[in-house]
Amino acid sequence: MSSSVVRTRFAPSPTGYIHIGNLRSALYEYLIARANGGKFILRIEDTDQERLVEGAVDVIYRALKICGLKHDEGPDIGGPYGPYIQSQRKDIYLKYAEELVKKGHAYYCFCSKERLETLQKEYSARGEVFRYDRHCLKLSEEEVRKRLEAGEPYVIRQKMPTEGTTTFYDAVYGEITVNNSELEDQILIKSDGYPTYNFANVIDDHLMHITHVVRGSEYLSSTPKYKLLYEAFGWEVPVYVHLPLIVKPDGSKISKRKGDATFEDLLAQGYLPEAIINYLALLGWSPETNQEIFSLAELERIFSVERISKSPSVFDIAKLRWFNGEYIRAMSLEKFHELALPWIKKGLEKDLPTLPIAKMLQPRVDVLSEIPEKLGFFNHLPEYDLALYTNKKSKTNPEISLNSLKAALPVLESINDWDEKSIYEALTALAEKLQLKTGQIFWPVRIAISGQLVTPGGASEIAEVLGREETLRRINIGIEKLSSAI
Repeated sequence: MSSSVVRTRFAPSPTGYIHIGNLRSALYEYLIARANGGKFILRIEDTDQERLVEGAVDVIYRALKICGLKHDEGPDIGGPYGPYIQSQRKDIYLKYAEELVKKGHAYYCFCSKERLETLQKEYSARGEVFRYDRHCLKLSEEEVRKRLEAGEPYVIRQKMPTEGTTTFYDAVYGEITVNNSELEDQILIKSDGYPTYNFANVIDDHLMHITHVVRGSEYLSSTPKYKLLYEAFGWEVPVYVHLPLIVKPDGSKISKRKGDATFEDLLAQGYLPEAIINYLALLGWSPETNQEIFSLAELERIFSVERISKSPSVFDIAKLRWFNGEYIRAMSLEKFHELALPWIKKGLEKDLPTLPIAKMLQPRVDVLSEIPEKLGFFNHLPEYDLALYTNKKSKTNPEISLNSLKAALPVLESINDWDEKSIYEALTALAEKLQLKTGQIFWPVRIAISGQLVTPGGASEIAEVLGREETLRRINIGIEKLSSAI
């Protein structure tokens, strides 16, 4: 392109959600711009009026903001090449389509819906792929003029070459050549006056000086049509960067219709935007080193088109969980507490201190939505099997546990400052005094106050949260249970 500044664009349709593939495209478009000191543009493609969802544009703004993908031009902030919403550019496209008609690269088509449906059935009956038969290409200029003056509905179709080949270069997939005989005369302007997605894209990308067109590899097949449009206008063709598909482990495409998670779904499930972005960056691109954890700022510095893969990338939710866990453990306790608080409150029925709960959860949680299910024992001591008091590693059994709980009770009663440190030190000192392994004290106390084999924290951490009164009450219950069973 004539512009020396790299310009990329994210051009989503406002359908009410952000597909994982769309977000990955936005990320790569953003990174290509930033890595090259360029501009990242947001354009809303709402020409398909039937798919519009109210409030969907706000969903797009919110997703970009949450992910830190700040655009340099767009509907909300303006820019030199607006408007940045396609429906507000409706009057632009028709004149360009008419210019193509004059140049002989496009033509008016008045075929009715019924005729096209009949034609489709004929092709289907013959087992052939439907292609428009160029019925209206034969119309004289005079007949076209009369029909237009009569207000007859029409579309404008691109006139494809029928012989030879069209070749284009893609930065990821290299040189690709197609036979022109395979190209259908695609519609440029629909009967409602709106441009088709393909046509509006080309016009807007040219007028907005987009230098790099970044999109999914499913659009590779339509790229020859794009190139022919650029050549018909005499415009410079942008750099094409087609991204590999994102697939499920079984090889099928990710789809909201099939119940696969959108970006909003992942956020609602307790995944962090930073972790999602980090993971998506590696779905189709690889760094030069084995490093896996990257901040957005780091990605902006090192991202390059040359390291984008051609092969489909598998979206592995287990790997995303790992990334999420790494991000949770890397943040400060205060930050984690802030993020975890709504989930902690969701899991608690009592008014308990949440900071110590967050402290014990942070090393043990991968996704925030796991939190509520881990906190049930804080609300009520569950019924539990006395077999839990037997633990090979801690060298405990019901008899040892009973003695340990009886010894621990007065020690815990005498603690002045009821906090995790004081509780831990008091129980450790008790183990030393009784010449027991620390586990022979801590294991029975933890089982007695939680009633669970696995807990998000140890005995002293749980006791701090429960408070003195509830801790002692539960230890007494444990003593009673063991006494009656032995």
